[in-house]
Amino acid sequence: MSLRIANREFAPRPWAALLTAALLAAFVALGWWQVGRAREKQAMIDSFQRGTLSSVDLAGDVTVDELPRYQHVRAEGHYRPEHQVLIDNMPSQAGRPGYRVLTPFQREGSERLLLIDRGWVPLGATRQDLPPVFVSPGFRAVSGRLDALPAPGVRVGDAGVATDTSWPRVLNFPRQHDLEQALGAKVEARIVLLDPSAPDGYERVWRPAMQFGPERHLGYAIQWFALAIVALIIFLALSLRRLPGDPLAPTDSTCGSP
Repeated sequence: MSLRIANREFAPRPWAALLTAALLAAFVALGWWQVGRAREKQAMIDSFQRGTLSSVDLAGDVTVDELPRYQHVRAEGHYRPEHQVLIDNMPSQAGRPGYRVLTPFQREGSERLLLIDRGWVPLGATRQDLPPVFVSPGFRAVSGRLDALPAPGVRVGDAGVATDTSWPRVLNFPRQHDLEQALGAKVEARIVLLDPSAPDGYERVWRPAMQFGPERHLGYAIQWFALAIVALIIFLALSLRRLPGDPLAPTDSTCGSP
């Protein structure tokens, strides 16, 4: 296929056209995927910000599964501090190694335990020197945001439920069934991030669960779209040839002796 444009001929080679089409499809698809990820993370940020606009009482038949992530909730009952869980490999906001403290909370009128994330505590001098995680006894009301259990990017091995019987129990990114096995009771699918102003808590600087914000995804999207444009320009430039007779077209010349 060829097309004459002024003193040039557009005659792309078939293999170059196929390669360029494949590259354009890949670059554009990757760019739109990054745009989609940016929208997802912006939706998480918006949901996190809306979470405190209203609070829901977890009473009666209300279950956490019916509520959106980051919804602010309030519950009445009492802690069960004899069986607390320390989630391992959880850094502080400053990057210091430590644990997140999950304390079971028995809600009024519910058989399931509600796990309250009371915040971050640092590692002890050794792995055997666990931090004290006391909580004052008595009936109380707790409040905070609903969230999912912390999860790793790639899960390797189990949570370590079967290898430990002491309390507080150190678990590595436990899932719901891991916690139910350790506690010997049914637990809610969501946890509550205890309000920063609430008593009996540790370091609590709650943010949406993401490694970086939507801006970086948009930056990646621009890079992929730019690569698509560059690939198209290179294809067009290599497919345009000057026609014979064009004074600027390259000619063969030979040098001879007079």
